[in-house]
Amino acid sequence: MKKTISSISIIIPVYNEEGNLSLLYESLVSTFATMDYNYEMIFVDDGSNDTSFSLLEQLAQQNTNVKVIRFTRNYGQTAALAAGIDHAQGDAVVFMDADLQNDPTDIPMMLAKLNEGYDVVSGWRKDRQDTWLTRILPSKIANWVISKVTKVHLHDYGCTLKVYRRQVLNGYHLYGEMHRFLPAFAAQVGAKIVEVPVKHHPRRYGQSKYGLGRTGKVILDLFTVKFLNHYAQHPIYLFGSVGIVLVLLSFLLLSYLLVGKFFYGLSMIRSPLLLMSSMFVILGVQSIFLGLISELLVRTYHESQDKPTYHVSQILNINTIK
Repeated sequence: MKKTISSISIIIPVYNEEGNLSLLYESLVSTFATMDYNYEMIFVDDGSNDTSFSLLEQLAQQNTNVKVIRFTRNYGQTAALAAGIDHAQGDAVVFMDADLQNDPTDIPMMLAKLNEGYDVVSGWRKDRQDTWLTRILPSKIANWVISKVTKVHLHDYGCTLKVYRRQVLNGYHLYGEMHRFLPAFAAQVGAKIVEVPVKHHPRRYGQSKYGLGRTGKVILDLFTVKFLNHYAQHPIYLFGSVGIVLVLLSFLLLSYLLVGKFFYGLSMIRSPLLLMSSMFVILGVQSIFLGLISELLVRTYHESQDKPTYHVSQILNINTIK
């Protein structure tokens, strides 16, 4: 029997959201007033250059349940969520955006699902209020690809609004765009996952920080997730399999050239296109493998030295740093 949730940590990355913070805070307070949970709101100021931090300071002075972590510069959403996890005290951890597009009133329903025995409750923006061509269409394609590669089928990997049992998040060192793949990592250790439709609102203030430019990063991180989930323990299975395929391909090409030489009198050395295509294949495979090896080196660097992927300049209402 899994432990019933009694305390909640809400982690909210903030980057230039001065127009939304007060409204978000009021909505969260109203939502938790209807529930019998101990809670903390952990706002992570990811290098904002507007008045966001000043507003967060005021909220922290008004309410000791408001915790604030300020970065020295902008490190990105994954680093902000990682900092929140490092300082969270609750039995359950809630991720949500600060732009008011996620709705705090969905949190009680998601916590109820967690208390039913699930380990991860993932939000699904079924009626998403974003631009179709630049946001919704790329998201649909990405979700389909991620689901196929990871074998964890979710409609909306990109929805920040997710709820996790605290123990599910232990042991992960997040970097890059890895936060969106946490359900896939959790599934690898047997976590029970459910996806639920959640409300989604149009952005009212400020500008979106997301765009098509992140697509390439997500795709590259997906290679890493696939590698870490399936081949990290036995990389020879991947490298060896590809090596065998390349050797067989080389043998077939050599056989083709020998047949051409001995039966048709063709020259083996006058085939530049074949040579170029072979070189391109080899160089491409080497590039991907070098990227994967680099990812392992970065992972080892952070984990072996216990160095975070962010630097904090100031904290409010947090007694100690883990």
